[in-house]
Amino acid sequence: MKAAPIEEKDRIIALDIIRGLAILGIFLVNMPSFFSPMLYVDQRTYWNDRLDIWTVNFVDIVAQASFYTLFSFLFGYGFIIFMDRLKEKELSAPKYFSRRLIVLLAIGCIHAFLIWHGDILISYAITGFLLLLMRNLSSKAMVWTGILLITIPTILLTLLMLLSMMMMDGNLDVYEAYQGTALQSLEIYANGSFMEITRQRMEDWAFVNIANSVFIVLSILPMFLFGAAAAKERWLHNTEENLGVFKKLWALTLVLALIFKLLPYYAGGNLAVDYLQDSIGGPASALFYFLTIVLATRKGVGKKILSPLRYVGKMSLTNYLFQSVLCTFIFYSYGLGLYGTFKPFQGLMLVLGVYVLQIFLSKLWLSRFYYGPMEWLWRMGTYGRRSPLRKSPNEKMRA
Repeated sequence: MKAAPIEEKDRIIALDIIRGLAILGIFLVNMPSFFSPMLYVDQRTYWNDRLDIWTVNFVDIVAQASFYTLFSFLFGYGFIIFMDRLKEKELSAPKYFSRRLIVLLAIGCIHAFLIWHGDILISYAITGFLLLLMRNLSSKAMVWTGILLITIPTILLTLLMLLSMMMMDGNLDVYEAYQGTALQSLEIYANGSFMEITRQRMEDWAFVNIANSVFIVLSILPMFLFGAAAAKERWLHNTEENLGVFKKLWALTLVLALIFKLLPYYAGGNLAVDYLQDSIGGPASALFYFLTIVLATRKGVGKKILSPLRYVGKMSLTNYLFQSVLCTFIFYSYGLGLYGTFKPFQGLMLVLGVYVLQIFLSKLWLSRFYYGPMEWLWRMGTYGRRSPLRKSPNEKMRA
């Protein structure tokens, strides 16, 4: 039997809304790296204007480590939906999901090395093979494995960081050694040739991903497993049946998110505290956002207010890449060359403006086509055959 993509009638609207929110949150976090050398400087000291500092703190609390983890959760949820569809068609799960990951890896490599260094798709694709190996675990086993993958490394690494700080009398400045690299980034992205920028992109990608590869996997894989477990329990199909559980988890994740997200602001910022903020606060806030949207979309009013996000969510891969293409054109020397001239508050305004544009463009595109252009290419690579893209005149009228 031939494989086919998910039909429109089979889509879960809440899932698209949450994807749309995740794309906004990821954009908020990514924006400073589009226009400044954020890999190599401390944002708490790099900016001086009070409005910019407030903006940095807002993004840090609301979005940092929250939305790539939320998207990881959604990736795991979608993985089980994909597996179930293949099972219905009596098709090989390893074959088709491996294809899906290989295509995603190829897209990620193009994105990371030719567009923007902050790509997350490569990490998702590689970690996805681990998820494939763990697909037959029960939902309970997935949850406990995810919890252990978060808690054990977090405890060990936090203790190691605290010990290092004690040995250095608390003076552990991880950014001091990278001042020259920050100046190099400023010069190359603002004034360099395309080839010079490409080399810098590769250096920046390697700086983040090579040494930190294990930590990246340990931050993504647990959320993959949590999402897969939620899908196995059919959370979005049986919302009313799970309502009591959802409300308890919502309260728990809210408390954890508040404690760990605000930790640097009441306990004093240092490497260990910042790590706890991301490693615990990030996943907790991601689950909080997920549950908030699920609970809000139970009612017609909530669904109506949040429904514009679904257009961006249905084209999440296209919109994620669109943000990178547009922003690198705005800031890099081969475009408008504004790198190093923007500040965080200006970046925040640009994020909101571009995202509103993405809602409009996504809605317009989806009134005429079934999928976003990159989603369409991804599907063709996965299933090995051309999928219909353009809607018929009657379908356009109903859209």
